[in-house]
Amino acid sequence: MTTAEVPNSGHSNARLVWTCLGAFAVAAMLLVLFVLPAEFAIDPLGTGKLLGLTDLSGQQSDAITHQSEIYHRDSREFVLSPFESLEYKYRIEEGGVLIYSWHASGEVLYDFHAEPDGSEPGFAESFDKQRKEVSHGSYFAAFSGIHGWYWENRGNTDVVIKLESTGFYSGSIEFRDGLETEDSFTTIGVNSANRGTEVLVK
Repeated sequence: MTTAEVPNSGHSNARLVWTCLGAFAVAAMLLVLFVLPAEFAIDPLGTGKLLGLTDLSGQQSDAITHQSEIYHRDSREFVLSPFESLEYKYRIEEGGVLIYSWHASGEVLYDFHAEPDGSEPGFAESFDKQRKEVSHGSYFAAFSGIHGWYWENRGNTDVVIKLESTGFYSGSIEFRDGLETEDSFTTIGVNSANRGTEVLVK
């Protein structure tokens, strides 16, 4: 009479425990490496960005800044007599962007500055102050207010300044000879391609 071999139940239980732990570890690794970056834009190890998975989450990227204003274009020409000056500023909300290019027929003193909403009268934060004939650039508004240029002709002949700009601004103000001239920008229609048709209301 032969005796049947009894399996080692303790050994089997240990193998089952290690198998479960291994499966749990793999699941946790997959969660961190793939699921969290793709579904929730949570990427602690940076693998989601490396593999392009964070784009699948639908979360807002740092590369995109949404704007509260409609995009506008502006084209201006100013004539400054010898030793005459003027200011031209745009109404831009915090986070708004301005892209500009201006050219003068002669050297002018200019100061690009901004006046925050609620600031003391006469207060302005200056960002660029030089003597030049031309300037191109972009500007990001760190606060809501009016943002723009002071130009002064220090020469003995007239100077013509031509300004082109695009950006997310809602209006402009010209300060000249103690007077303020305010303009607003209005979108009057949207065509079939969902692009706004814009006019400058003077």
